[in-house]
Amino acid sequence: MEATKNVMITIAGRPNVGKSTLTNALVGEKVAIVSNKPQTTRTRITAILNRGPTQFIFMDTPGFHRARTRLGEYMDSVVRESVAGVDVIVLVVEPVASAGPQEEELISRIKRNGIPAILAINKIDTVPKQTLLQVISAYSAAGFDSIVPISAKKGEGLDILLDELEKFAAAGHRLFPEDMITDQPEKQICAELVREKLLWCLDQEIPHGIAVEVTKFSERDDGIIDLDVTIYCEKSSHKGIIIGKKGAMIKKVGEMARKDIEAFMGTAVFLQTWVKVKENWRDSAPLLRNFGFSNNNFHR
Repeated sequence: MEATKNVMITIAGRPNVGKSTLTNALVGEKVAIVSNKPQTTRTRITAILNRGPTQFIFMDTPGFHRARTRLGEYMDSVVRESVAGVDVIVLVVEPVASAGPQEEELISRIKRNGIPAILAINKIDTVPKQTLLQVISAYSAAGFDSIVPISAKKGEGLDILLDELEKFAAAGHRLFPEDMITDQPEKQICAELVREKLLWCLDQEIPHGIAVEVTKFSERDDGIIDLDVTIYCEKSSHKGIIIGKKGAMIKKVGEMARKDIEAFMGTAVFLQTWVKVKENWRDSAPLLRNFGFSNNNFHR
């Protein structure tokens, strides 16, 4: 019987550098939602890849940013927890020739924890080779164990990144079953897929004030899933925008989400959506807990 190994990896970086796209590309399945808006990921998402004898456990984290709400504080607490207690950290950056303050702060935290780190320079398909060489040079003195240029969107450099990560794997039993790609409950994934469509369809400000909760998840005898989803927003004016003229926006979001949920679940889904107002929920500790935003270091 072949000996097994495992390696726990945190994927970190500032918002919108492609962390979730990279996570999905590495495991070959959509386990984390993506959008063109910052702070799409709000909590830690675990994704699992089995390659040969090695099990890779990836933790996709929220983008590191300056918190302005209790939700933001929670997200930053997730990042702080996630850069400790793992085997290796992948810091994802864009191909820009100098590190910004967020990258510098993350590099400082990584060094303080003394955990091995790999720099993944993402989106290399968007810049000329000379620019990429300048970026590598700029980060070369930061003390990374290796620097790997990648394009998560196009799948470039991912095998090299996995080879580098495997160097930090330790002998041991697989921590997750071989057919498992994420530890997220199905209800949570369905809620996130609805939120993803809201992020894509709505203006910049509104999606950050939205929470999505699955209030019903049941399977009929014929295999069809009944899914009731409540969308919470912070302002009555936002509720009208989410619903849209004659319900056009919420219908569009529902149709887009249903297609992705059906692809994920492998069966037909009957999706119903409601929109409710919960003012300032992002600064309400009880509501944050109700929506699942809680961890051991966040009790406010």
